[in-house]
Amino acid sequence: MAQREFYIDRLRVVMTVLVILHHTAITYGAMGGWFWHELQPSRTPSSILLILFCTTNQAYFMGFFFLIAGYFTPASLDRKGYLQFILDRFIRLGIPILAFGLILGPLTAALVTFAHGEGFWATFAWLWQHKEFISGPLWFAEALLSFTLWYALIRRIRGPRPLGSETANPAPSLVPAWRAWFATALIVGAAALALRQVFPIGASLFGYWAMYVVLFIVGIRAKLRNWLAQLTWKDAWPWIITACVVWPTLPLAWEIASGNVNFNTGLSWGAFLYAFWEPFIAWGLIAAWLLVFREHMNSPSAFWEWLSRRAYAVYIIHPPVLVGIALLLHGWVAPALVKFGTEGLLACTATWLLADPLVRLPGVRRVV
Repeated sequence: MAQREFYIDRLRVVMTVLVILHHTAITYGAMGGWFWHELQPSRTPSSILLILFCTTNQAYFMGFFFLIAGYFTPASLDRKGYLQFILDRFIRLGIPILAFGLILGPLTAALVTFAHGEGFWATFAWLWQHKEFISGPLWFAEALLSFTLWYALIRRIRGPRPLGSETANPAPSLVPAWRAWFATALIVGAAALALRQVFPIGASLFGYWAMYVVLFIVGIRAKLRNWLAQLTWKDAWPWIITACVVWPTLPLAWEIASGNVNFNTGLSWGAFLYAFWEPFIAWGLIAAWLLVFREHMNSPSAFWEWLSRRAYAVYIIHPPVLVGIALLLHGWVAPALVKFGTEGLLACTATWLLADPLVRLPGVRRVV
């Protein structure tokens, strides 16, 4: 029996924390879509730091989620079979999508309108009457449901391999060479640039989907070829160094552009830079996270198991908790970075504590 990969569970916990901190940063001056903005983006030092934090996160952390999801998909399909696998995906992903769109999303929006002096329940009524469905961060579940269904369909059409299931008889191969990583980065950058001509950043998340699709496929291949176990620092260092060298180019470009260049769409030099900057940052950061956690965070731990079991529920419920805490702290006069740190800590603590009873409920625990 294969040894359990504890470090991957722990990486999911850390990435979930980063999602909460990412949305906290947007609350206090970073750029991005969110329910509540206490401070708008500006050229103040705190806002610039939070913008850079979010931009760096955006380059890799959701793609990392898709890589991890792809990594576990082949074995899940082999273990459950097609019908049970698809049913499970609709339960685990579809129900949270509906719960957020119909309840948690309107709840979060209603908290904001209530803070503005408008009716709390009136917001619910308006959203339901106008059939407004709020996906919020559950766009990830929508995308993952689509990816996994496509994977199941392709597997079904292709038929079983001669050796049997995808994961019962894996075909190990060496981790791809630097040239393959480089070519993939160029493909992702070019595809992202093309998508952003139709789906500009800030208006649609589809502008990021090139990386999400590619990393989901990489996750599948990593499982079938046993790449994560074979990944070494020799493989990762060129990309870690590349990330360190490339990272300053984007903030420097923002400073040079002074708001006169569109980085989100079009064919300007800024749009080219941003599209290709992301994968060249992502590969190094993802490889570094994987190696550090595999080497130092891969043994049993009751505390980490507790955090991991509740991480998905935390991801689902964090918007109303985060916004509620931000509204409670709204009257507190403090520097933006202090409020960012305070709310981030409170939100992480509160969401995990609230998720604890959810995962114990007989009906809910089947979903989350």
